[in-house]
Amino acid sequence: MLNILKFPDPRLRDKSRKVEKVGRVIQDLAKNMFETMYDGNGIGLAAPQVGELVRLIVLDIPLIDPVDPQKTKRDPLALVNPQIVWGEGNIQYEEGCLSCPELVVLVDRMKAIRVSYLDLNGKPLELAATGLKAVCIQHEIDHLNGILLVDKISRLKRDLYKQKRLKIAKEEKDMATVL
Repeated sequence: MLNILKFPDPRLRDKSRKVEKVGRVIQDLAKNMFETMYDGNGIGLAAPQVGELVRLIVLDIPLIDPVDPQKTKRDPLALVNPQIVWGEGNIQYEEGCLSCPELVVLVDRMKAIRVSYLDLNGKPLELAATGLKAVCIQHEIDHLNGILLVDKISRLKRDLYKQKRLKIAKEEKDMATVL
Protein backbone atom coordinates (compact mmCIF):
# COMPACT_ATOMS: atom_id res chain seq x y z
CA MET A 1 0.00 0.00 0.00
CA LEU A 2 1.11 3.49 -0.81
CA ASN A 3 0.40 6.60 1.23
CA ILE A 4 -2.09 8.93 -0.49
CA LEU A 5 -1.16 12.60 -0.08
CA LYS A 6 -4.02 14.79 1.09
CA PHE A 7 -4.80 18.42 0.38
CA PRO A 8 -3.21 20.86 1.27
CA ASP A 9 0.05 18.92 0.87
CA PRO A 10 2.14 21.17 -1.42
CA ARG A 11 3.59 18.19 -3.29
CA LEU A 12 0.19 17.74 -4.96
CA ARG A 13 0.85 21.02 -6.83
CA ASP A 14 4.03 19.80 -8.52
CA LYS A 15 3.95 18.93 -12.22
CA SER A 16 4.93 15.42 -13.21
CA ARG A 17 7.74 14.56 -15.58
CA LYS A 18 7.41 12.39 -18.67
CA VAL A 19 8.30 8.71 -18.26
CA GLU A 20 11.30 8.05 -20.51
CA LYS A 21 11.32 4.28 -20.18
CA VAL A 22 8.51 1.96 -19.17
CA GLY A 23 10.15 -0.80 -17.18
CA ARG A 24 9.91 -2.71 -13.93
CA VAL A 25 9.87 0.40 -11.73
CA ILE A 26 6.83 1.88 -13.53
CA GLN A 27 5.11 -1.51 -13.70
CA ASP A 28 5.57 -2.04 -9.95
CA LEU A 29 4.39 1.50 -9.21
CA ALA A 30 1.24 0.91 -11.30
CA LYS A 31 0.55 -2.37 -9.48
CA ASN A 32 0.91 -0.68 -6.09
CA MET A 33 -1.24 2.24 -7.24
CA PHE A 34 -4.03 -0.15 -8.26
CA GLU A 35 -3.94 -1.81 -4.83
CA THR A 36 -3.97 1.58 -3.10
CA MET A 37 -6.83 2.84 -5.29
CA TYR A 38 -8.94 -0.26 -4.65
CA ASP A 39 -8.25 -0.07 -0.91
CA GLY A 40 -9.47 3.54 -0.92
CA ASN A 41 -12.59 2.64 -2.94
CA GLY A 42 -11.46 4.96 -5.72
CA ILE A 43 -11.85 4.65 -9.48
CA GLY A 44 -8.69 6.53 -10.42
CA LEU A 45 -5.31 7.49 -9.01
CA ALA A 46 -2.41 9.54 -10.36
CA ALA A 47 1.23 8.98 -9.41
CA PRO A 48 1.62 12.45 -7.80
CA GLN A 49 -1.11 11.49 -5.31
CA VAL A 50 1.30 8.89 -3.92
CA GLY A 51 4.32 11.19 -4.06
CA GLU A 52 5.73 10.03 -7.39
CA LEU A 53 6.15 12.85 -9.92
CA VAL A 54 5.84 10.77 -13.07
CA ARG A 55 3.12 10.86 -15.73
CA LEU A 56 1.29 7.67 -14.77
CA ILE A 57 -2.38 7.20 -13.98
CA VAL A 58 -4.45 4.14 -13.16
CA LEU A 59 -8.20 3.79 -13.31
CA ASP A 60 -10.89 1.18 -13.15
CA ILE A 61 -14.37 2.06 -14.33
CA PRO A 62 -16.24 -1.22 -13.79
CA LEU A 63 -17.97 -2.75 -16.80
CA ILE A 64 -21.67 -3.45 -16.30
CA ASP A 65 -22.87 -6.89 -17.33
CA PRO A 66 -25.38 -6.35 -20.18
CA VAL A 67 -27.39 -9.41 -19.10
CA ASP A 68 -27.44 -8.62 -15.38
CA PRO A 69 -26.90 -4.89 -14.68
CA GLN A 70 -26.39 -5.68 -10.98
CA LYS A 71 -23.11 -7.43 -11.86
CA THR A 72 -19.93 -5.60 -12.75
CA LYS A 73 -16.48 -6.65 -13.87
CA ARG A 74 -13.21 -4.87 -13.18
CA ASP A 75 -11.62 -3.05 -16.11
CA PRO A 76 -8.20 -1.86 -14.87
CA LEU A 77 -6.29 0.49 -17.12
CA ALA A 78 -2.85 2.06 -16.66
CA LEU A 79 -1.83 5.00 -18.85
CA VAL A 80 1.77 6.17 -19.05
CA ASN A 81 2.34 9.69 -20.42
CA PRO A 82 -1.38 10.19 -21.19
CA GLN A 83 -2.22 13.08 -23.45
CA ILE A 84 -5.65 14.16 -24.64
CA VAL A 85 -5.43 14.50 -28.42
CA TRP A 86 -9.10 15.25 -29.09
CA GLY A 87 -12.18 16.15 -27.13
CA GLU A 88 -15.71 17.39 -27.66
CA GLY A 89 -18.96 18.15 -25.90
CA ASN A 90 -19.61 19.08 -22.31
CA ILE A 91 -20.67 17.06 -19.32
CA GLN A 92 -21.09 18.06 -15.70
CA TYR A 93 -20.15 15.40 -13.20
CA GLU A 94 -19.95 15.29 -9.42
CA GLU A 95 -16.38 14.32 -8.68
CA GLY A 96 -14.65 13.15 -5.55
CA CYS A 97 -10.95 12.61 -4.96
CA LEU A 98 -8.84 10.38 -2.74
CA SER A 99 -6.57 13.38 -2.05
CA CYS A 100 -9.52 15.59 -1.08
CA PRO A 101 -11.60 13.42 1.28
CA GLU A 102 -15.22 14.42 1.89
CA LEU A 103 -15.20 16.93 -0.98
CA VAL A 104 -17.62 16.49 -3.88
CA VAL A 105 -17.61 19.10 -6.63
CA LEU A 106 -19.71 19.52 -9.76
CA VAL A 107 -17.11 19.86 -12.54
CA ASP A 108 -17.43 20.70 -16.24
CA ARG A 109 -15.51 18.25 -18.44
CA MET A 110 -15.36 17.18 -22.06
CA LYS A 111 -17.98 14.50 -22.74
CA ALA A 112 -15.86 12.49 -25.18
CA ILE A 113 -12.06 12.33 -25.50
CA ARG A 114 -9.33 10.47 -27.29
CA VAL A 115 -6.14 9.98 -25.33
CA SER A 116 -2.74 8.75 -26.49
CA TYR A 117 -0.55 6.90 -24.00
CA LEU A 118 1.91 4.08 -23.47
CA ASP A 119 0.77 0.82 -21.89
CA LEU A 120 2.80 -0.95 -19.20
CA ASN A 121 4.86 -2.65 -21.91
CA GLY A 122 5.81 0.70 -23.46
CA LYS A 123 3.53 0.19 -26.47
CA PRO A 124 1.94 3.40 -27.84
CA LEU A 125 -1.86 3.25 -27.91
CA GLU A 126 -4.92 5.46 -28.26
CA LEU A 127 -8.18 5.16 -26.40
CA ALA A 128 -11.56 6.76 -27.01
CA ALA A 129 -13.56 7.39 -23.85
CA THR A 130 -16.93 8.87 -22.99
CA GLY A 131 -18.93 9.50 -19.84
CA LEU A 132 -17.41 8.52 -16.51
CA LYS A 133 -14.26 7.04 -18.09
CA ALA A 134 -13.59 10.33 -19.93
CA VAL A 135 -14.24 12.31 -16.74
CA CYS A 136 -11.90 10.10 -14.71
CA ILE A 137 -9.07 10.36 -17.26
CA GLN A 138 -9.38 14.16 -17.35
CA HIS A 139 -9.43 14.31 -13.52
CA GLU A 140 -6.28 12.18 -13.23
CA ILE A 141 -4.44 14.12 -15.97
CA ASP A 142 -5.23 17.26 -13.97
CA HIS A 143 -3.26 15.70 -11.09
CA LEU A 144 -0.26 15.20 -13.39
CA ASN A 145 -0.34 18.96 -14.02
CA GLY A 146 -0.72 19.94 -10.35
CA ILE A 147 -4.42 20.78 -10.68
CA LEU A 148 -6.66 19.63 -7.83
CA LEU A 149 -10.39 19.25 -7.29
CA VAL A 150 -10.27 22.18 -4.85
CA ASP A 151 -9.24 24.39 -7.78
CA LYS A 152 -12.74 23.89 -9.17
CA ILE A 153 -14.43 25.65 -6.22
CA SER A 154 -14.49 29.24 -4.99
CA ARG A 155 -11.63 30.61 -2.92
CA LEU A 156 -13.91 30.89 0.13
CA LYS A 157 -14.96 27.24 -0.09
CA ARG A 158 -11.34 26.21 -0.71
CA ASP A 159 -10.16 28.13 2.38
CA LEU A 160 -12.90 26.56 4.53
CA TYR A 161 -12.04 23.09 3.22
CA LYS A 162 -8.34 23.68 3.92
CA GLN A 163 -9.11 24.68 7.52
CA LYS A 164 -11.23 21.54 7.92
CA ARG A 165 -8.45 19.30 6.50
CA LEU A 166 -5.84 20.84 8.79
CA LYS A 167 -8.08 20.41 11.85
CA ILE A 168 -8.71 16.73 10.99
CA ALA A 169 -5.00 16.11 10.43
CA LYS A 170 -4.12 17.65 13.81
CA GLU A 171 -6.79 15.60 15.58
CA GLU A 172 -5.55 12.41 13.94
CA LYS A 173 -1.92 13.42 14.52
CA ASP A 174 -1.38 12.88 10.81
CA MET A 175 0.11 16.16 9.64
CA ALA A 176 2.56 14.31 7.39
CA THR A 177 -0.24 13.55 4.93
CA VAL A 178 -1.26 17.19 4.51
CA LEU A 179 1.97 19.16 4.93
